[in-house]
Formats: sequence, C-alpha cells, structure tokens
Amino acid sequence: MSSLVCVGGQWGDEGKGKIIDALSANSDVVVRFQGGNNAGHTLVVGGQKFVLHLIPSGILHAQNRCVIGNGVVIDPEVLLQEIELLKKRGFLKDASQLMLSPHAHVIMPFHKRLDVAREKASGTRKIGTTGRGIGPAYEDKVARRGIRLFEILDRRRITTRLTDGFAHAGVVREEELPGMIDAVYRYGEHLKPYVADTGEFVSDALESGRRVLFEGAQGAMLDVDHGTYPYVTSSNCVAGQACIGSGVGPRHIRNVLMVAKAYTTRVGEGPFPTELHDTAGDELRHKGGEFGATTGRPRRCGWLDLVQLRHAVRIHGATELAITKLDILAGFEKLRVCVGYEIDGQTRRSFPWDEEEVARVKPVYEEHPGFTELPATAKSLRDLPSEAQRYIEMIADQLKVPIGIVSIGPARGQEMILRELF
Repeated sequence: MSSLVCVGGQWGDEGKGKIIDALSANSDVVVRFQGGNNAGHTLVVGGQKFVLHLIPSGILHAQNRCVIGNGVVIDPEVLLQEIELLKKRGFLKDASQLMLSPHAHVIMPFHKRLDVAREKASGTRKIGTTGRGIGPAYEDKVARRGIRLFEILDRRRITTRLTDGFAHAGVVREEELPGMIDAVYRYGEHLKPYVADTGEFVSDALESGRRVLFEGAQGAMLDVDHGTYPYVTSSNCVAGQACIGSGVGPRHIRNVLMVAKAYTTRVGEGPFPTELHDTAGDELRHKGGEFGATTGRPRRCGWLDLVQLRHAVRIHGATELAITKLDILAGFEKLRVCVGYEIDGQTRRSFPWDEEEVARVKPVYEEHPGFTELPATAKSLRDLPSEAQRYIEMIADQLKVPIGIVSIGPARGQEMILRELF
C-alpha cells in the first residue's frame, strides 16, 4: 500500500500544482478530495502554462487515473471547459483517465448568484470569496438539500429537485427554471461517461499496491475548522479530509507532504501577521508573479512565518515538507523569518485561536543572510549557495519535519526531490 497526501501549509497558492505534477510522474492514481473551482493549480510544462481548477494536476501524465472525489463541489460548466481545453492541447485522450464521484455536489447557477450577492451585502465583514458559488453549494450540502452529480444525469430527477420548492426564493425566477433544467441536464449528459464509483476504485487501487496521490486545494489556514475563521474557505483543507473526501479509511494514509513557500502570501481578507506593506513586499509580489490563478487578484506578501507553519504541521500531521519558490528570495540582502508573536507584551510561539488576536500580533523576527541567484537546476542542496542551504535547513530544524522537495523555479524539472516519498 503506497499513498501520499499533498496539502498546502499556508493560505493556499503554495505551488502544490507544480509539486503534484512532479510527484504524479511516478503515481498511478491522483485524487482531488475537497474544494471547488475556487482553487487554481498553475503548471508550466514544455513552455506551456496550464491552470487547472478542478481536474487533478496528474492529468498531464498519461499513466494516471485522475479522480474527483465526493468531497469536491463541481461546477459542471467549468469542468467541461477544462476537459475541452485539455483535449485541445493533446491531453485526456482517453475518457477512462478521468473519474467523477456520483456523490460530488453540483454548483448550480443560483449558488453563484448567492455568493456574489452575499459578498456585496457583507459590508465591513467581507470574506473575499471568489464568487464561484462554492460556499452556498457546501451550505446546501450540509443542509441536506444539495444536488449530487448523479442526479443531474436524470431529467426527471433534476426537474423534480428544481421545481419542488427547492430553488432559492428571490434568486431564481420561476420562468428561468425550464432553461436552467435544460442546461444542467445537458451538462450531465456530457459528464456521464466520467461518472463512476470512485470510492471503490481508489480503495481497490490502494489495496492492490498502486501508488495513490491525494491532491489538496487551498491551504491549512483556509480550513473551515482550523484556519483563520471566518476568513476561510467552505471545506476542510487538512490532510485528514483526504479520507472523507474520497471514500477511503484512514488506515490507507501513509505520508503527508506539506507544501509551503519560502515566504508567505495570502489572497482575500483576514489577518496576516507577517504581511509587508513596503518595497520588499512589492518585490516578492512582482518577482513571484503573485497574482491569483483563479481571480487574478494581487496576493498579499510577507516573510516566512514559522509560528503559522508549526500550527499547519500539527493539523496536517505532516511527515515531509516541500519548500517552493526559493528562487524568489534570491537577491535579498537579509531575509527575515517570524519565530514568535508578541501579544500584549508577551511572546508566544503558538498560533492564537482568536482571529482578533491574530490581527494584532507583532511578529518577532530573526534575520538570516540572503543569497545570490540560484542555479536553473540542481540535484541536491549542495548545489545551492551556502546561505540558501542554511535557510532550508533552518526551516526543517524549526519545524522538526524533514524536507522532501525544494523547488527553485516554475518549470517542470526545477525541483529537487530529496527523499523517497511514495
């Protein structure tokens, strides 16, 4: 049995797509287990840029069977666009390469309307959602009135669900329903070849010794239970969700790879202790291309935060670390790293449970020497400048988790896999 869960250790955008692409070269099955098209995994392959929002990044390796699990909320229109784009670019030639859980919930047109309307009406308490309908879809799921993927394959069933008092009052007009039913059913017809019992498939794959990679979206600090609530996403982003969102038991999970940037970013609202509002923050943003893959919004940038990362290591149960975008720090004379939070005159090294406390902490920084430009490729840490080596070793020492991967550029092959992860 060989499995690996790959999850984000910060506020998302850590470069999981690139890491998953590298790992899926040696995997057999890649499973997306939570979130929706509010996430975006960006990859550069053969000079081509790919941004995937729903389909696992492993789709770019033909040997993989890619699964969208029951924990994901699916916008069928967006998924079909993604399928078509991949086919046009020479991927997903065989429909059997992609499998969709029949129990994944569907994002309906009224979910997107609700999302946008609520964000506009939220005043000073804006969350910073993407407006893609993810939150309202998860709300309906928990309220036991959601529509699951297998239901849109049956015109009678979807008609009953949308006309039997289900449609949100004030959001969908009665005269809109026939057109909505037609559109959703057409989407279902196109997606039908991909729908299968994914839970059984993944479980069988694990039992037979195939290498299964579980692909998380967003990051630890956006988890609805363990993140900076309420400025979070609507799903659980922690590694434990891999079981719930794919239909397999926890005995199948072997290792957890937590991905973190060599610095920190955040999109949207909410507290961010190490955020920079100076030229260093601007330099990180522009050198790192820190603009949202889904929305295009500029990301807030700051120094590496070890207090936050210790929290992430604990809630994920991380057994390995992947550090990305180390190359973006090249050229800085000094690198600052947050090792504690000062609150009301006291220094603490644990992440506060009250988001109002998080908003008023003063980071306690250590300074580390910067380093010059990194090589385009490297095989081991010894190929990097000594200051860059020490920076990576410091992270592993502080978090007490070994470094499995270090990425020094955006292209495929610009990552060093330092340990056997499967």
